[in-house]
Amino acid sequence: MSLLLAMTGWHVEDWRARFQALLPEMPIVVLGEPFDRRAVHYVASWKHPAGSLTGLPNLAAIFSLGAGVDFLFADDKLPEVPIARVVDPDLTTRMSEYVVLHCLMYLRQQHRYMRQQQAKLWEDDRNQPAARSVRVGIMGLGELGLDAAAKLKLIGFDVAGWSRSPKSAEGLQTFSGEDGLKAFLARTDILVSLVPLTPQTRGILNAELFAGLARDGRLGGPFLINPGRGGLQVADDIVAALDAGTLKGATLDVFETEPLPVESPLWSHPGVTITPHNAAMSEPEAIASLVAAQIRRLEAGEPLLHAVDPARGY
Repeated sequence: MSLLLAMTGWHVEDWRARFQALLPEMPIVVLGEPFDRRAVHYVASWKHPAGSLTGLPNLAAIFSLGAGVDFLFADDKLPEVPIARVVDPDLTTRMSEYVVLHCLMYLRQQHRYMRQQQAKLWEDDRNQPAARSVRVGIMGLGELGLDAAAKLKLIGFDVAGWSRSPKSAEGLQTFSGEDGLKAFLARTDILVSLVPLTPQTRGILNAELFAGLARDGRLGGPFLINPGRGGLQVADDIVAALDAGTLKGATLDVFETEPLPVESPLWSHPGVTITPHNAAMSEPEAIASLVAAQIRRLEAGEPLLHAVDPARGY
């Protein structure tokens, strides 16, 4: 019985050492090296090459090494076994830090003051709204969205949430589905996107959606924050919306192609803040520990935690 590491772009030997220390009795094998495919019971994956997980007759479970699983379902030959995603309190906290930071940057007009500092300008129109008068809308009410919403509410923001299917959370106004999306957008000054990437949500951050955002807010126009998935956003529509004033600003941590190509107009647009997909970086040791604990659960006959619903894609 062995654990197969199937990852792209990461230091695989570091991960082998982590898992070997946590699972000393289990051989840790690596995709691309010779190994007995019949002995593989578990796979830990991050953007494995499509089709590379076929021919594993005794595979019992696949573990995503990240919070997202969209890359797994992009493999049309993915084995039909249980899949689990990472739910890490540290990752959740870091994502909320990112969301709160950038909501406060827009609330307190920090981008403007940084530009003024560069130009050596001392200007203030005294338009400083309180957090309670700014409406934040969280798209996606999983662990990440609910935690971010709770922390924004503690600061005083007027927070609501939207999800594809109905959800409820104490003290949080919620909307759902296509019917609820219009009303949700109409009351949103800062839109935070934390929905999973599925065929239904791909490209959801587009011109039509931006046009539905609030125009009567205290910030002078709506803002977008996307630390979720690059495939959710249509980059050309973001640029066009910023140029037209449909969006006043956008903070983007994720992109369809990463690293973001140097020729992308997002790099130089004055309304865009770019971060290099680091909104919620979990400690590798924490991720490995979570996966190892899941394997021990399965070996003890206990159910898998944080299992993914293939029908929904998350």
